[in-house]
Amino acid sequence: MTWLLPRLLMALGAALFGFVIGVAVRTATGIDSLGLGIGVIGGVVLMLLLDAVRGHRLISWLRGNQLENAPRDTGLWGEVGYRIERAVRDRDRSVARARLELEQFLSAIEASPNGVLMLDPQEQIVWCNRVAADHFALDPQRDLRQRITNLVRAPAFVAYLQTGNFAEPLVLGNGRGPGTLSIIVREYGEGMRLVLSLDVTERVRSEAMRRDFVANVSHEIRTPLTVLSGFIETMHSLPLTAVERERVLVLMNQQTQRMQTLVADLLTLAQLEGSPRPAPDRWVGLDGLLLRIAADAEVLSGGRHRLHLRPETNVELAGIESELLSAIANLVTNAVRYTPDGGEVEVAWRLLEGGNGELTVIDTGLGISREHIPRLTERFYRVDGSRSRETGGTGLGLSIVKHVMQRHGGELMIQSDVGKGSRFRLVFPAARVRQASDSALGDEAAFNAAALSDH
Repeated sequence: MTWLLPRLLMALGAALFGFVIGVAVRTATGIDSLGLGIGVIGGVVLMLLLDAVRGHRLISWLRGNQLENAPRDTGLWGEVGYRIERAVRDRDRSVARARLELEQFLSAIEASPNGVLMLDPQEQIVWCNRVAADHFALDPQRDLRQRITNLVRAPAFVAYLQTGNFAEPLVLGNGRGPGTLSIIVREYGEGMRLVLSLDVTERVRSEAMRRDFVANVSHEIRTPLTVLSGFIETMHSLPLTAVERERVLVLMNQQTQRMQTLVADLLTLAQLEGSPRPAPDRWVGLDGLLLRIAADAEVLSGGRHRLHLRPETNVELAGIESELLSAIANLVTNAVRYTPDGGEVEVAWRLLEGGNGELTVIDTGLGISREHIPRLTERFYRVDGSRSRETGGTGLGLSIVKHVMQRHGGELMIQSDVGKGSRFRLVFPAARVRQASDSALGDEAAFNAAALSDH
């Protein structure tokens, strides 16, 4: 009520002004009623004029942008201006706070790995983030207020929106290329819809790989089990001579070894996938590994091939010895198995620019068609299944090599031409390659001499 006293004083001032005017008029005219009337009118007009001036100043401020302060008048108009100004400032702060919260909320949705699409009751796009724009091949600005079914015309998606049954997600192909989307629609507000899209390409691919893996393992194990079961039934039901029994036992042992090899390779893959990356401070002499691999390859070859498997590298590799041995041995034994008699298998080492190292296994085998090369490292993938089984392969060797190289920061590269042989290259990063120290070379030379004497 601080405005009341100034208001009363202004009214008294206006009344005094009217009284003075009335006295002056009565003195000039001698008419009492005329002086009284003019005095009252003068006081009222002065009061109204003062209110009009102050009210006009306040209205002019309200019609503007309200960036400046409201008119600082005394009395009622000053109080009204102050109250309005405070209400405007509170409104501006509330709007700014709401705008900031909306921007933060939209930024959070924009950062989401899921696509978010808001539709009005007419299925027009109200807002979408960049992920949703990429999923549905939309333009986040140009396509606003466009009907979604005019832009995304996949029959399954249109039917999904029209039926209104959103209990289960819709699985749909990505509109911008190969891939699979999982789409969920949720209703909110008055007829509004929220469309959520998630790229499930990797999940679908993983599920397909898991199904294929189970089917392949089952197939690989079923064959030797069937053979073993048949032999056991034969030995149980038929009288066999000693020679026949020995032959059956040999075949049973071969099938048992095949299953053991398969299980061992599966366990190796599981261990590779579940173990942390090898530390870069455990060094393994490459020449020692090649010596052991060469000895096994010579036994496998039985003198049927020309083998050059012992380059003098004087190099050490950082990693886990058993994994490096497994990767290189897989390539060498594959080369021996799939190279015809009289062919040649060679292992070569060289340092690349930047300090990287490359170990290459070269054979003069039958070669591999170009269309098969991208899939060679898939589990159980075989170019020729019958030939692979005859040589004792499980179809997991190159998959093991790929995982070992990935864990050691390297890469497996394959080159092959039908009828000209194959070249498998293991490229190791510079951080995992170094020249062997003199002491290490002496120890390795002693080990090699002992190994050679054993063979």
